[in-house]
Amino acid sequence: MTGALAMMPSTSSPYPLLAPPTCSSRLPPLRRFVGLRWSAPRIQVREYPDAVAGIAKGAGGRRGRFRAPASSISQPCSRTIVITNEHVQNADFPPNYSKREKKPFPIPVLELRRRAKERAKKAEGKPKRSLPPPKNGMLVKRLIPVAYKVYNARILLINNLKRLMKVIPVKGCKHCSEIHVGSVGHPFRTCKGMSSDKRRGQHDWGGTLVEAVFVPVEAYHLEDRLGKRIPHDQRFAVPRIPALVELCIQAGVNLPEYPTKRRRKPIIKIGKNEFVDANEDDLPDPEPYKLEHPILEELNDNEIIAPASPEEIVALAEETLEAWEIVRDGALKLMKGYAVRVCGYCPEVHIGASGHKARNCGAFKHQQRNGQHGWQAAVLDDLIPPRYVWHLPESGEELQRDLKSFYGQAPAIVEICVQAGAKVPEKYKATMRLDIGIPSSLREAEMVV
Repeated sequence: MTGALAMMPSTSSPYPLLAPPTCSSRLPPLRRFVGLRWSAPRIQVREYPDAVAGIAKGAGGRRGRFRAPASSISQPCSRTIVITNEHVQNADFPPNYSKREKKPFPIPVLELRRRAKERAKKAEGKPKRSLPPPKNGMLVKRLIPVAYKVYNARILLINNLKRLMKVIPVKGCKHCSEIHVGSVGHPFRTCKGMSSDKRRGQHDWGGTLVEAVFVPVEAYHLEDRLGKRIPHDQRFAVPRIPALVELCIQAGVNLPEYPTKRRRKPIIKIGKNEFVDANEDDLPDPEPYKLEHPILEELNDNEIIAPASPEEIVALAEETLEAWEIVRDGALKLMKGYAVRVCGYCPEVHIGASGHKARNCGAFKHQQRNGQHGWQAAVLDDLIPPRYVWHLPESGEELQRDLKSFYGQAPAIVEICVQAGAKVPEKYKATMRLDIGIPSSLREAEMVV
C-alpha cells in the first residue's frame, strides 16, 4: 500500500501526474544496445527554463523526476537530464555508386548557380579586380612547403608499405580488384570478375602488390597548366604520371624529369579565354627554392628490407600511418588552392582548371558522348582512393560468412598498420565498428534484435 501511495500525485504539488512516455512522444527514444559493448554514458545536467517536471514527490517520501521539453507540455521547470555519447559508436560504410549513374556533384548545381549570381551582383558597378594566384599563373607561396611535404610523405608511404607487406600478408583476388589484409582471404561471395557465376561469387585469393593497396591514379603532365587543353590526337604524346605527383608539381615541386613552366609575373588578360605572358627580362635570375629536407626516392623491390623485431614493426606502422594522414591532409589543402577535375562516369582525373579533350572514356553509355569525359570538381577520394577492406576482430578469429553484418571496414593502409601494432585513429573507429560484440555462432546472431 505504501508503494501505491508513493506513485500517487501529491495534493500540495502544482504539477499533474504525467503518463509514461510512448513511441509517439517527442522525446528522443533510447537506442537498444543488444550485442554491443556498452560503456557508461556521460550524463549531463543542463539548465532549461522551458521544461516541465514529470513526476512530483510522492506521498511516501520517494522522489522520481522526469523532465520533458516545453514543446510538448507547457508547464515551466528549471532543469533537464541529457544522456549523450562522446563519440559516434558506428557509422555506415562509404557508399558504392552504380557504374550506370553519374557521380553526384560535391556542391549541387543549383547552389553553384546561386553563388555565381551572388558574385556577379556584388561585382556589378565595381572595377574588375586582378586575378589571384594560381589563376594568374603565379604559385601560392604558402602551399609550396605543403607540396614538398606531401611529395615526400607519398614516397615514404610507398617504401614503408613495401616493408610492412613483408610481414603483414595481403591477399588479392585473381579475377577482381578486391583485396584482404590477412593470411587467409575473407569468405564473402562478392566477386564479380571473370567466371564468377561458376564460382558463385567466391574469390580466388593470391598474392598482390603495393599498387593494389595504394592505388596509383594517373593524370596527364602539363608543361604549362594555363596552356591549351590536350586534344584527342595528342593523348599518347603527353606523358602520364601519378595524379598526386602532378598536383605537387603544379603547386611548386621542381622535378628535373618533369619540367614545367614557372611564371614570375602575372599574366595579362586580353580576352575571356586569351592571355599573354608578361615580360620578365627586367627580373634577375630566379633563385632555387630552399628546402629544409631533400626529396626522397622510391626504393626498388630488391632494396626492400623487412623489419626484424616486433618493436621495429610497431614503429614502422606508426610512421606509415602518420605518412598516410600527412598525404591525405596535405592533398586536401592543395586541392583547395589548385583545381582538380574528375570524370563523372569513370575514374579519370585531370589536374587543372579544365579537363583534357581526349575521348577515352569507356564508362556506361560512352557511345552517346563519343567517348568524351563529363568533367566535374573532384573530391579527395577521387585523387587518393582509400580502398576499404574488412577489419579483422581483435580476437584474431577468421571472418565468418554468416556474421558479415557484425564486421567493420577500414582503409587498407590503416588496416595493415593496425594489424602491425599501430593505434587505431579516432576518425576510423566508427566504420571499424570496434564497439560491436561479435556473436560466437549463427544461433546467437539470430537472437540479436
